[in-house]
Amino acid sequence: MDLQEILAILHAVRDTGVAELDLARGDFKLTIRQQSAVAPVAPAAVAAVAAAPAAPVAVAPAAAPEAPKAKVITINSPMVGSFYRSPSPEAPAFVEIGDTVKPGQTVCIIEAMKLMNELEAEVGGRVVRILVENGDPVEYGQPLVELEPV
Repeated sequence: MDLQEILAILHAVRDTGVAELDLARGDFKLTIRQQSAVAPVAPAAVAAVAAAPAAPVAVAPAAAPEAPKAKVITINSPMVGSFYRSPSPEAPAFVEIGDTVKPGQTVCIIEAMKLMNELEAEVGGRVVRILVENGDPVEYGQPLVELEPV
């Protein structure tokens, strides 16, 4: 399916007011969802959107306590992937809020292209916040865990 076909489908969906359309052609799959108050999309903007993948959005856990910002060390994701708190679904989490970690201790795993990459604490500290939910997608540089130096 080429860009002209995708643009024609987008215009048809916009003009007819269809709320959702799923289309599959061989290995190509396209899902279009629109809200009722969606403004028309210019073809140039559609080309830019079609080329760029959507950025995942991470939401901090609601029950996480606030930490003082001045003394906090953040462990950031070194890559794009999926965040995991434990080595397997049935295993306990590497760290919990309130745990004290040592330099070199594993705090989480980032899965990228089916490779499990362990992230280790570079400094010792007490875990004050875990900023990502288990299984959530993460981006390069995204804050994952906050430590208070001890």
